[in-house]
Amino acid sequence: MSEGDAIPEFSKTKAGAKAGEGHDVSLTNLSAFASGPGIRSGAEVAAIIAVAVVIIGGIELALRLFNVPHYIMPGPSAIAYALYDEFPLIAPHLGYTLVELVSGFSIGAIIGLVMAAVITQFPFAEKIVAPYILILVTTPMLALVPLLILRFGFGYTPRIIAVALAAGPMVMINAATGFRRVDSAKIALARSYGASTLQIFWKIRAPMALPMILVGLMIGAIFGLLTAVGAEMVGGGFGLGNRLTTYSSMIQMPQFFAVVLILSTLGILIYVLFFLIGKKWASWEA
Repeated sequence: MSEGDAIPEFSKTKAGAKAGEGHDVSLTNLSAFASGPGIRSGAEVAAIIAVAVVIIGGIELALRLFNVPHYIMPGPSAIAYALYDEFPLIAPHLGYTLVELVSGFSIGAIIGLVMAAVITQFPFAEKIVAPYILILVTTPMLALVPLLILRFGFGYTPRIIAVALAAGPMVMINAATGFRRVDSAKIALARSYGASTLQIFWKIRAPMALPMILVGLMIGAIFGLLTAVGAEMVGGGFGLGNRLTTYSSMIQMPQFFAVVLILSTLGILIYVLFFLIGKKWASWEA
């Protein structure tokens, strides 16, 4: 293809509702993803902190006034002390959970992205794969953990497989939706310039699908975290899920809620990470 026939650069404008190809099967939309924590004024930050102080202080005061035992509901101060005191013992289990999450999510995300690209380029493949993806999406992965443990033992392998099975379909569904939501006029124009299917995919479909891909990765990571913790609670002697089971069985509720706080923080960090990536690489969509 000569220099004069080069494919023109397209402006990164938001595609309209009628511009996509195929059906929208995403589990979420970008508006909720893009409206995350933006730049806040000092007054807003102060108000958020004040509300947090009032809520935490109110809970602490109420529990003390009604003499609620720690084994029923520990106060925020007891949870904070347990987190500080027990963190050296919890930290290794946090590392185990992160290894399972990162490994399983990476495998599931790669497979999900590849499958999304295949089914959007070859509609016949979608007809074959769609029933199996539906089964994976609707089947709780925790139900398969005992079977995986029976086959692969109590180590990392069954947990990583469970995380990959939980994250992969979420990534695939949202990525496939993004690949389809491309202005058909852009594709027609590229074809008129002689662009191949692969060129259209890398130059048009992939960049325009990036926001939905990030949404799928975020959802897949959160689902993977939930699955990893659930798998650790089902079987095995390590991981944050194992700590939850151990502390609850010993009625050590401050330590139990300290682990819950760590898991909540991980979920927030996952969201913030993908929000920042989207803000840098896909902010044009918002």
